[in-house]
Amino acid sequence: MAKKKLTKKRKEAYAKVEEGKIYSLKDASSLLKEVNLTKFDASVDIHIRLGVDPKKADQALRGTVSLPHGTGKEKKVLVFCNPDKEAEAQEAGAEYYGLDEYITKVQGGWTDVDVVIAQPSVMAKIGRIGRILGPRGLMPNPKIGTITDDIGQAIKEVKKGKVSFRVDKAGIIHCSIGRQSFDAEQIAENAAEVINTISRMKPASAKGIYFKSLYLATTMSPGIPIDIKSVTV
Repeated sequence: MAKKKLTKKRKEAYAKVEEGKIYSLKDASSLLKEVNLTKFDASVDIHIRLGVDPKKADQALRGTVSLPHGTGKEKKVLVFCNPDKEAEAQEAGAEYYGLDEYITKVQGGWTDVDVVIAQPSVMAKIGRIGRILGPRGLMPNPKIGTITDDIGQAIKEVKKGKVSFRVDKAGIIHCSIGRQSFDAEQIAENAAEVINTISRMKPASAKGIYFKSLYLATTMSPGIPIDIKSVTV
């Protein structure tokens, strides 16, 4: 297969990231503003490779973090709930709420939402669509606060910038932390919040180097390596 040639713009962007250099979080956040290749407001993501074995239950990290500056994206929320909770869901800002109607929609292939929240009492019904929600990262889970009777609070937290993350099979966490339109300080502060949260979650059984590598990148930009020592953990 022929190697795809880099465009002039992409070559210029890659050239700004010095080969072999590990950047401070502050410098990486500033540089990220210069190497973005999109004309739209691209997502800013952090990629963290950890020294964990996801096959071990206690090292299969999963959690949530509230970003100081939010995600920059309005998240669409679906709430599976009983009729007595629908008014609470509506008042808190959920775009969709109900039960059987939305179970049927999901069974038909509809998953046009970012977060799914559910009451514990309806989870028996939700189980039948787990094979659809699960692969898309939408299945409600008590570990990330999306199975709860406090529907209103859960929705408000999501709307304010609460995001979930989980380590994949390769031991890497990918997490969206904002948009290209954020200033460098906002990007750095959101990234630091994610890194610090994951640092506090280090499993006692994980040996050796915990943070193996950190990278910041936008949707189509080159990845910028970060020195973990530049982050307060």
